Amino acid sequence: MDFTGKLAVVTGVASGIGRAVALELAAAGATVIAADRDLDGAKRTAELATGAIEPHFLDVTDPAAVLALREDVVARHGAPNVLVNAAGWDRIAPFLDGDEEFWHALVEINYLGQVRMTKAMLEPMLADGGRIVNLASDAGRVGSSGESVYAGAKGGVIAFTKSVAREVARHGITVNCVCPGPTDTPLFAAQPEKIRLALVKAIPLRRLATPEEVAAAVTFFASDRAAFVTGQVLSVSGGLTMAG
Repeated sequence: MDFTGKLAVVTGVASGIGRAVALELAAAGATVIAADRDLDGAKRTAELATGAIEPHFLDVTDPAAVLALREDVVARHGAPNVLVNAAGWDRIAPFLDGDEEFWHALVEINYLGQVRMTKAMLEPMLADGGRIVNLASDAGRVGSSGESVYAGAKGGVIAFTKSVAREVARHGITVNCVCPGPTDTPLFAAQPEKIRLALVKAIPLRRLATPEEVAAAVTFFASDRAAFVTGQVLSVSGGLTMAG
């Protein structure tokens, strides 16, 4: 897939899936605005790239910072052609052990962060069309023990994706959603070993996804090959979930 001349904004690029997406888009010719609150990690991603990646600090929970990034990007590059909302965070714990602060963080990062970024980048995209790809999770499709509020936030991302896709289709903008299953990322590695082993055992393919395998699905939705695909949800889970 060729992204030569395209401008892509990707969040959550310091590691894992976001990093893999940024590297793949850059390798395919895109100029990538790589945003993360871990600026050192974003800079490391840029160092690994074979194409053009600009690292930027961004906290998606800060509305003013999201708008400032939009203004900077548009002023220097013009409207983005692609937005990938890959920033996310989770911690597995029983629902009854959670509190307001924990729930608020989960919703702010995993749901409202995508809402903010989508609104900010959609406005300049309206004139020429584009692609938006949101990262949700299979937890948002089928639920996940120990991730109740996270699953709720990701379920919100799925419904949000479909709804915005309907609203902006007339502008030539597609909005789709990728739902990773367990993936070999630093976030997964931080989970308790017992949980990690149980999840791998439950996957029919008997292994974790690589970030690059998830990035391949994201890149497809971001490409011209998916020009007639919108409002769709794709699970990349090794068969862990097979719900329609």
